Amino acid sequence: MYPVLFKIGKIAVYTYGLFIAIGFLAGISISKKEAERSGQSPEKIMDLCFYILIAAIVGSRLFYVITKPDIFLSNPLEIFKIWNGGLVFYGGFIGAMATVFVYLKKEKMPLWITLDTLAPALAIGHFFGRIGCFFAGCCYGKVCDLPWAITFSNPESLAPTGIPIHPTQLYSSLNNLMIFGFLWFFRTRKSFDGQLCWLYIMIYGLTRSIIELFRGDDRGEVIFGIFSVSQVIGGSMAITALVMLIILGRRRDLKIIKSEG
Repeated sequence: MYPVLFKIGKIAVYTYGLFIAIGFLAGISISKKEAERSGQSPEKIMDLCFYILIAAIVGSRLFYVITKPDIFLSNPLEIFKIWNGGLVFYGGFIGAMATVFVYLKKEKMPLWITLDTLAPALAIGHFFGRIGCFFAGCCYGKVCDLPWAITFSNPESLAPTGIPIHPTQLYSSLNNLMIFGFLWFFRTRKSFDGQLCWLYIMIYGLTRSIIELFRGDDRGEVIFGIFSVSQVIGGSMAITALVMLIILGRRRDLKIIKSEG
């Protein structure tokens, strides 16, 4: 669509970067409100969000570089040009989670409550990020003839031009918006700490694996000749999340039984 929003001389404002920034600001705002509601320190949560942003960008870029080394071996400086797209969510998620664990241990903050606080923020931030992907043309879909197919025409777009394709960036964006809506509704109704976090991981893992079926960009190695790396990661995350929901739910039940006994 419009990879470059506008230019002032030689300075270009990239639409992708703008929406990443909007997503970050929206996530911080949501996290702060949730921290206040749950009795946590808004200042510590905001500091954590800043560290998460840095770790997520580094992790998501490294994951992309590792899966496509040929692109960067000949021109290593391309690694730093993130405005051209090439941020893999799962790499960012791993980097962010590692940062969260280190920060929580250092600040002696509760793990599950904090992760529940961050889950809706991550979903709304990802919603805006995928809109940025749409404008940049990355993460594009397969060729299709559906009424809502998108045809990219901008030569600076990362998507192929002149052919109708699935708007998978919008599929993912709307998916994250729906996940956010569910988490926001459910946050005051959860049964135990950690439930919101693992529900997010389970739902996202499943839905991302489905959206992968419509992706047309290079998905890297194909596992067992069927699944992309992202599908395997998404499925594994969903299964892990389901197991954790069962474990934490049983712990909650045991505590109730002990308190009543």
